[in-house]
Amino acid sequence: MINITLPDGSVRPYEAGVTGLEVAQSISEGLARNVLAVKVNDTVMDLSRPINEDAAVQLLTWNDDLGKNVFWHSSAHLLAEALEELYPGVKFGIGPPVENGFYYDVDLGGREFSQEDFARVEQKMLELARNKNEFTRRDVSKAEAIDYFTKKGDEYKLDLIKDLADGTISFYEQGNFTDLCRGPHIPNTGVIKAAKIMNVAGAYWRGDEKNKQLTRIYGVTFPKQKELTEHLERLEEAKKRDHRKLGRELELFAFSEKVGMGLPLWLPKGTLLRERLEQFMRKAQMRLGYQPVVTPHIASKDLYVTSGHYEKYGADSFQPIKTPNEGEEFFLKPMNCPHHCEIYKVRPRSYKELPVRLAEFGTVYRYEQSGELHGLTRVRGFTQDDAHIFCRPDQVKEEFLKVIDLVLYVFRALGFEDYTAQISLRDPANKAKYIGSDEAWEKAETAIIEATQEKDLRTVTVLGEAAFYGPKLDFMVKDALGRKWQLGTIQVDYNLPERFDLEYIGADNQKHRPVMIHRAPFGSLERFVAVLIEHCGGNFPLWLSPEQFAILPISEKYQEYAQQVNDRLQQQDIRGSVDNRDEKIGRKIRDAEVRKVSYMLIVGEKEQETNSVSVRRHGEGDLGSMTVDEFIGMFNQKIAEILNN
Repeated sequence: MINITLPDGSVRPYEAGVTGLEVAQSISEGLARNVLAVKVNDTVMDLSRPINEDAAVQLLTWNDDLGKNVFWHSSAHLLAEALEELYPGVKFGIGPPVENGFYYDVDLGGREFSQEDFARVEQKMLELARNKNEFTRRDVSKAEAIDYFTKKGDEYKLDLIKDLADGTISFYEQGNFTDLCRGPHIPNTGVIKAAKIMNVAGAYWRGDEKNKQLTRIYGVTFPKQKELTEHLERLEEAKKRDHRKLGRELELFAFSEKVGMGLPLWLPKGTLLRERLEQFMRKAQMRLGYQPVVTPHIASKDLYVTSGHYEKYGADSFQPIKTPNEGEEFFLKPMNCPHHCEIYKVRPRSYKELPVRLAEFGTVYRYEQSGELHGLTRVRGFTQDDAHIFCRPDQVKEEFLKVIDLVLYVFRALGFEDYTAQISLRDPANKAKYIGSDEAWEKAETAIIEATQEKDLRTVTVLGEAAFYGPKLDFMVKDALGRKWQLGTIQVDYNLPERFDLEYIGADNQKHRPVMIHRAPFGSLERFVAVLIEHCGGNFPLWLSPEQFAILPISEKYQEYAQQVNDRLQQQDIRGSVDNRDEKIGRKIRDAEVRKVSYMLIVGEKEQETNSVSVRRHGEGDLGSMTVDEFIGMFNQKIAEILNN
């Protein structure tokens, strides 16, 4: 007998060799109908694979991200089977699941594949899916694998096989299709009820432009047609919310070829939005005892050699700036933390003054490949709301908890309600990727795990995603369309203090090493603004809106009164402008709605006589007439409700 521990902590005894499907059947027939794969300890497996030892088991359904991955991996095989029937002689590269679906790189032998072919492939996929063919695993020798794909004439699979060790190779078969694959897969094709080919692109084999360019076919599948329909509707909505589109329409930011790719230009309205975000964070940080600092945009190469960043990220940095002095090199700043270490070292520190919290809105530069640049979400120059906390080991958990509180305060103020905290740990099987001792890593990882438990955060743990100098807590936020974004990060670091020889004098009058916490609740301001634009569709929270009001005089006669109202509101730090164009009031209202102005204040004869404004709220309509002071009171109350929530 073996013991199976389920996610709720319950333990059930089973005979050795029990399968994931049998475990599901023992719990409920409903679960057995919906289960797609099984996670045994840290390994995702087919439901038919035997479990021979005590294990922690999670039964994966469509509602689990890992379940979706298996579903879409199997769907890639179904796509390949359909292509093989429709395009005899087709050869296959790789076909992995991706965030929203899957793709397969294929060599169609010179045949074209375009949008006109999508429907035919979708129809064939569903036709094959209805056969309910089982995905069957078969372990094969290297010689057998080479023989199979040699006869098939598929040089891409043969290229993959040469890197595999004998005894580790498996085939998966469904229907008349056989593929080289580690798996796992869903039980059979019958659970795939809806399929859509999304896009087609070119992709060099193994990502090397010296190799042949293959056709990359992207697709997505679902267990219900309704879910595919909803997915396509969300994609249409995402196009409307695209931050690049709204950034142009709302005049927030721009890019210029003459300035350079990936280097955004912030326009006046975007700068107002960005500055308001900075002011919001500065106020929160001042209350928590952070001290502002400013560091240069460049630094000597030696700084990044000391920190270890040059070794790890030198290839991704801009080329060094060489000076007339022999051997002197500078780099555009790729991160702020080494600079803050040097600020900490300016004078001796006592245990009584720790923690020292240094904060900077520091602009950094990284040479991202041109093909990876994307609006504000992937740029070459960006500003981080960076801070580094230097504390005693006994203060780490308390400081970590305070940073979690700050991150959650930011999320509440900006309307991000659905988030998961990802605990990113080092890969225990590949410790060479990281710097520092096992003892330091264990302390840091324990502090993060305990802090998330105290805050009762919903968490996932991911191995191998830690920074090279320490573990981290990344906040994964779902936006209004259900898409996941990584926003906000907190990292515990025992290693940079060691590399920079940071010290403080303890109560015992001896020198001790501080611990460093890296934190950035926004992360990159550029990326944060991009996500925020798409989350709220450009309808920013009132306190953040670049145009909180527009005063719309009915005619030229009331422009002077409109300006008086504008001056009164500006004195109250309420941002907006007067629309003095020679246009009808209906046109002014429509234009203000398109610009997503929070409040439209219409003024005419009646308003001038009563020192009032007629108020419209963007997306809501008329709120009626009120005095200017009443409007200011209502406005400030709404902002207070948001920020003090």
